[in-house]
Amino acid sequence: MYPVGNLFIPAEHGRLEAIIKEPRGGDAAARGAALALHPHPLHGGTMHNKVVFRAARALNEAGCVTLRINFRGTGQSTGAHDYARGGEQQDAATALDYLAEKYPSLPVVLAGFSFGARVGLEVGCKDSRVRAVVGIGTPVSIAERGYDFSFLRDCRKDLLFVHGERDEFGDAETLRRLVAEIPAEAHARLHVVRGAGHFFDEQLDELTRVIREWAEGELGRMRGEG
Repeated sequence: MYPVGNLFIPAEHGRLEAIIKEPRGGDAAARGAALALHPHPLHGGTMHNKVVFRAARALNEAGCVTLRINFRGTGQSTGAHDYARGGEQQDAATALDYLAEKYPSLPVVLAGFSFGARVGLEVGCKDSRVRAVVGIGTPVSIAERGYDFSFLRDCRKDLLFVHGERDEFGDAETLRRLVAEIPAEAHARLHVVRGAGHFFDEQLDELTRVIREWAEGELGRMRGEG
């Protein structure tokens, strides 16, 4: 049984269970705010997933206040799973509302893993509050579940994709072709982790490093540092 989150965020269906962590030095030292979204809840995905935890840690180490949520119907979040037909997108928007209210001066990064990448990329590309988006294990090979990524062709946000060379749910070459179609203004970057599967079992340290280093550069650029 996972521990209960340290925060509950009011939502239209009741509440979202969440975990928030400020960087070392507290909110006064924060350079950004970040939301991290978990994989498919019907297949065991929660905000405690190891990839989501590592992504949040990387963003935290880069200087972000990090927020992880359980989507509706997961853990102690109320509501029912909506198969990314709009409900989970609303949950992400609600979490962004919370960050915008509590940390209004901080640039926002949105990261998601697997199902969370599908939701996060859509929300992040459309929401003006989000400055940059990270897709981890983006499930580009699961079209039968309605995972359409054509909206990325109209995205103008800075994008980072971190993907396993042997990802079971997203062929790396398919993702590479999709990234090549994203407008140049998005500054889309793809990092393929050699030998990694969908869950980055032996490569979590590399996953953490790639996200941390990218986020450090992004936050510096957003804040006009250096």
